[in-house]
Amino acid sequence: MATDYYAVLGVSRDAGPDEIKKAFRRLARELHPDVNPDPKTQERFKEINAAYEVLSDPQKKQVYDLGGDPMSGAGGGAGAGFGGAGFGNFSDIMDAFFGTASQRGPRSRTRRGQDAMIRLEIELDEAAFGTTKDIQVDTAVVCNTCSGEGAAPGTSAQTCDMCRGRGEVSQVTRSFLGQVMTSRPCPQCQGFGTVVPTPCPECAGDGRIRSRRTLTVKIPAGVDNGTRIQLAGEGEVGPGGGPPGDLYVEIHEVPHPVFQRRGDDLHCTVTIPMTAAALGTQCPLETLDGMEEVDIRPGTQSGQSIPLHQRGVTHLRGGGRGDLIVHVEVQTPTKLDPQQEDLLRQLAKIRGEERPAGHFQPGQQGLFSRLKDAFNGR
Repeated sequence: MATDYYAVLGVSRDAGPDEIKKAFRRLARELHPDVNPDPKTQERFKEINAAYEVLSDPQKKQVYDLGGDPMSGAGGGAGAGFGGAGFGNFSDIMDAFFGTASQRGPRSRTRRGQDAMIRLEIELDEAAFGTTKDIQVDTAVVCNTCSGEGAAPGTSAQTCDMCRGRGEVSQVTRSFLGQVMTSRPCPQCQGFGTVVPTPCPECAGDGRIRSRRTLTVKIPAGVDNGTRIQLAGEGEVGPGGGPPGDLYVEIHEVPHPVFQRRGDDLHCTVTIPMTAAALGTQCPLETLDGMEEVDIRPGTQSGQSIPLHQRGVTHLRGGGRGDLIVHVEVQTPTKLDPQQEDLLRQLAKIRGEERPAGHFQPGQQGLFSRLKDAFNGR
């Protein structure tokens, strides 16, 4: 051979692929026409490009080492110029300048599946104490007919005759740098390197089908609205029978007719007549733990709260439970018969409350005070 490609790259004849690639990148950064426009440098750059094109290809390198002409095959004419039959692997030149390299070779038909999410409604007591639920999910599963291969039974995928299994095709174009070879995914095999002549009739070559399954989900005590429970490996199976993604179960708590949840505490309101508030009483309340008596002490005021400790929702992390807070609302009668009115007047007279003066506090002004402040611009 007239040209010693090993000498052009400055490597020995027993140099490995990594050493050859490293030498080419180093020289490409130094001699690229954009960096050094000198005509002699451009000719030198074409030489290292041609050398790397041969030495980076195992078949061409073998022919060259045996003394043959590695460019005598198809497309050899483009190899002598800048870019050659692969532009000295254009991505390697880009990698030399920008530190990136494109992925080469065919794409795998097997890929991981997507995650899936399902909404699950539960009752308050189920959220408070935990439960087990059976759910039905529609997800992609491996096709039983082709076992995820995508080919009909008795057939298999074949090497693409357009790209010869490389998954990409190349095209030579001219630019201000000379001849440039660009690569793109093979349009016949979509970049996989193989084609399926006879797709599976069940999955149409995808390797997966949709199916409805029943799963058992354990709901831990203390979950709240928006809590997501992860079921690893129960999501969508990937194309080509790839590994499945995860399934997320999002909890939605159904509103309770009596209790309102705030964190792990529960709140409810009990309305009692003013006589019961004055004299005291006991009110039955159906809690999450069963029937209990709420003790209304004599003189209880409207708006007062009565806590029932450890009657709320179980803490999701850590032991113990929240509280049940009972808010008291005292109801004043709006209609009295003559006897009831007479009795109340007697009580008011005994207590000296026939004409109470009232007790005003800051922020609780009377009508005339508010009007005065309004006229004064306060």
